[in-house]
Amino acid sequence: MYDLPPLARFGGLVATDLRDVTSDPAALDSRGFWAVVADFEGGLVCARFGDVRSEPVPEPVPGAWRGPAPADWTSSLDRVAYEEGVRRIRAYIAAGDVYQANLCRVLSAPLPDPARADVDALTAVLARGNPAPYAGTVRLPRHGVEVATASPELYLRRTGRTVESGPIKGTGRTAADLLEKDHAENVMIVDLVRNDLGRVCATGSVTVPALCAVEPHPGLVHLVSTVRGQLAEGAGWAELFAGTFPPGSVTGAPKSSALRIIRELETAPRGPYCGGIGWVDADSGAGELAVGIRTFWIDRTPEDLPGGPVLRFGTGAGITWGSDPEREWRETELKASRLLAVASGAHQPTEGAVR
Repeated sequence: MYDLPPLARFGGLVATDLRDVTSDPAALDSRGFWAVVADFEGGLVCARFGDVRSEPVPEPVPGAWRGPAPADWTSSLDRVAYEEGVRRIRAYIAAGDVYQANLCRVLSAPLPDPARADVDALTAVLARGNPAPYAGTVRLPRHGVEVATASPELYLRRTGRTVESGPIKGTGRTAADLLEKDHAENVMIVDLVRNDLGRVCATGSVTVPALCAVEPHPGLVHLVSTVRGQLAEGAGWAELFAGTFPPGSVTGAPKSSALRIIRELETAPRGPYCGGIGWVDADSGAGELAVGIRTFWIDRTPEDLPGGPVLRFGTGAGITWGSDPEREWRETELKASRLLAVASGAHQPTEGAVR
C-alpha cells in the first residue's frame, strides 16, 4: 500500500514531522511552519510540520519516478471545445459582461506504477528539467494532497505587514512573440490585483513597483508585474485569502463575472491548479505562496477515469477581445509540452540549464 511519510519541500527547505492539519486559514497566524495547498474551488489544506531544515532538492534517482508518456494524456477540453470556448468568451466581452477571462483545461494520464508514485521524486525531475522560482512538493497522501509544482508565478509573499503579488500575463516563445494584447491583458490583471490587495491593505499603501517586465523561463518568456501593499491593522492570512483568492491572473476581470464564465465553460475542476501552493512561517510572520500553475498532482480516486490513480496537469490562457482561438490553443500547448515531456522522463535538459 502506498504510504510515504508526509513531507513539504520549497526551494532549499524541507519539512517533516507532521504535527497538525487544518482547513482554517487563521492557523497560519498562530505558530510554527505550515505547508499550504489551496484548491481553485476553495478547498484549503494547511499542514504544520515540526522539523524544518535546509536541504537542496536531491538529484533525480534513475527509476524513482515513472511518469506517463506524452501521448497518454487526455484533455478535459479538446481543441474544438477549447477554441469554441474562446469564441464564447469573446462574445461575453462584446456584450460587456467581462473584459478578460482565463480559460483552462485539465490534462490527465494513468500512472504507470501508482503504488510507487512519489511526487517528491517528480519534483526532483522537474528541478533538473524545468527549474522554477517557486518549485516545491506537498506530500500528504492521507489527506488527499500529492502535489509537485514548478510554478513561475508569485501569488502572495508576506514579510511582516508587507504583502506582494507578482501576476503573470502574456506568454511567448521569445519576447518578440509578445503582442499588444499581452501587455493590455497584463495591465488589466494588475488593476484587478491592486483592487484585491486594496481590500486588505492600508488605504493608499498599494503600489506597482514593476509593470510588464519580460521574464525568461525554460522554453518561453512571460510578462510579469509586481503589486505591493501594507496589511491593514488586524488583517492576517484569513483576510488575505478572503480578499484575493482565487488569484486574479488565473480568473479574469471583473473577477466575479470571470468566475461565472469559467464555471460555465470548463468541464473539470481545477483543483490545486490555479490555486495557491507554498509555505508560511507563523513565528517570523513570513510566507510565500505560488499560483498553482505548471503543477502536477496525483488523484488516487478519479471518477472521470475509473481505471485507477492518475496524474493531472492544468494549462490555460487569458482570453481578451484581441484573442485568436487557434493562437490561444497553441499557447496552452506551449505551456504544457515541455512539462509533460519532463514528467515523462523523455526530456533531456541542455547543458547549463539545470539550475
